[in-house]
Amino acid sequence: MEIKDNTFLRQFEASDDGKLISVEYSFQEKKIFLTKIIAPENYDNEEFINNFLKSILENAAERKFRVVPILPKIAAFFRKNPVYKELLPPGIKI
Repeated sequence: MEIKDNTFLRQFEASDDGKLISVEYSFQEKKIFLTKIIAPENYDNEEFINNFLKSILENAAERKFRVVPILPKIAAFFRKNPVYKELLPPGIKI
């Protein structure tokens, strides 16, 4: 999956069948705050969104960033995939 880091809009972007899916973020020190998932209306491909989030988290791990999930849907992703809990900053429990 190809992910584009659009630094001007502060979002990660990927395409699924010509539809743009994006995850908004903000940076603070060495932390990425994932704040919002933007998808077209009636978009329900959860598998693509999960793979998209996995790619974002793998990218963050390579860059040695910590990830703070602000959106409840992203926090639920962390609960379902405990392998990524090591990316959470110290003191944050999900």
